[in-house]
This record gives sequence, C-alpha cells and structure tokens, in this order.
Amino acid sequence: MKVSLFITCLADIFYPEVGKDVVEILEDLGCEVDFPKNQTCCGQPAYNSGYHKETKTAAKHMIEAFEGAEYAVAPSGSCVMMVHEFPALFSESEKEWQEKAAALANKTYEFTQFVVEVLGKEDLGAELHRKAAVHTSCHMNRLMGIKEPPQRLLKHVKGLEVVPLSHSYDCCGFGGTFSVKMPEISEEMVEEKTKHMMESDADLLIGMDCSCLMNIKGRLTRKGCSIEVKHIAQVLNEGRK
Repeated sequence: MKVSLFITCLADIFYPEVGKDVVEILEDLGCEVDFPKNQTCCGQPAYNSGYHKETKTAAKHMIEAFEGAEYAVAPSGSCVMMVHEFPALFSESEKEWQEKAAALANKTYEFTQFVVEVLGKEDLGAELHRKAAVHTSCHMNRLMGIKEPPQRLLKHVKGLEVVPLSHSYDCCGFGGTFSVKMPEISEEMVEEKTKHMMESDADLLIGMDCSCLMNIKGRLTRKGCSIEVKHIAQVLNEGRK
C-alpha cells in the first residue's frame, strides 16, 4: 500500500519529529511512504478568514501535489478536514477541479483513522509507562466524527494509564485564525483547558493535532507546569524498537 505523507505546516515547522514517527509506524505496518515535496499549506487560514478565492489557489496546488497518491495521510484532523472542504470551493462551471478535489478528499485520512479503519490495526506494540489525559481536537471530533480510533490505539499501549480530563471535548482556544482575531477569548479558553489538565493528576497530555498541542503547551509552560505534551504518533511509536 502506497501512502503519501501530508505533513501540514505546523508539523513541518514545529513538530518534524511527529512526521518522523508517523512514517516509521506506517512503514512498519507495511506501507510504502513517499513525501510530495511540492505540498504547501492546505489553505485553511485563508478559508477561515473568508478569502475563498485565495483558498482555491492553495487547493488547486495541493490537488496537483497529491494527484498521484494512493492515500494521503496527515497527523492532523484539522488539515484533513480542510481537504474534505475542497470540493465545495468549486462551482459547477469548474467541474474538472470539483471532481479532482473530491478524489483527493476521498483518499485523505487523519493518521489514527487510517491506521484503524484502513489498515485494520489497533495494537502497534507500543509501551509507555505514564499517566495521561487525552485532548480531542474540535475539527477531528466534531466535524469529521473521528472519535474511536485514538481510543482504540491508546488502549493497547502497554503501561499507559489514561485518566479522565474534565470537559475534554472543549476547544483549547487555538482555532487557527480565531486565536489571532480574538486573543482575549482564546486566552481564557486555553486557561480553562490547562486548569482541567492540571487537576487531572496526569503527567502527560496526548493530542491528535499539533496546533492544539502547541497552544496548550505554551500555556502550561507560562504557568510553570511540567506536564509533558505529546502527539499520539509519538506515543504510539514509543517502546517499539
């Protein structure tokens, strides 16, 4: 099975180790992984700000970049959701692009979704003796409906104790351009999220989206809290070697 890694901007710039873990896991599961070097931003910041004309330019570039992919897999439900929005960007007069966008959307998966639902794997042989809480990202959970795959995968991590996180489904306040346009509200939301995290008795926070993790980690650091933050791919690649 051939898989093209859709790295996303934040993973590429701030969390390259997440991309590395995704590749190692997929290859160990028998996938042939490549990396389309001409991939860029999926266009979500422009889309969320109402610049749909500019988003179409980014979408067309991404469609062409992944046109030859059998599957496209990303460590971010947020960016995958944006790709699933591509078809709606094009009108009936742009039928060819509409069809190409739909074809890309149909083969683009969030990492845990791909592992569980396409590869049919749940126990990856990971081992991590930690007490962790899990943050579910909004786009992945609410818009894409991806809820069970992360839970199934974490259940099989040897030594990992997952503890409840109060209001775990609440947004962390990042929301892409939301945190820039409404920083005061965003700050209060991440303050509440970190408060619940610190009350959970966990020493590790696991998430599926680098944007959420960056936001929460930033607030935890400013509060002088030593709780570690990891992407689920990092956790699933622990103790496997």
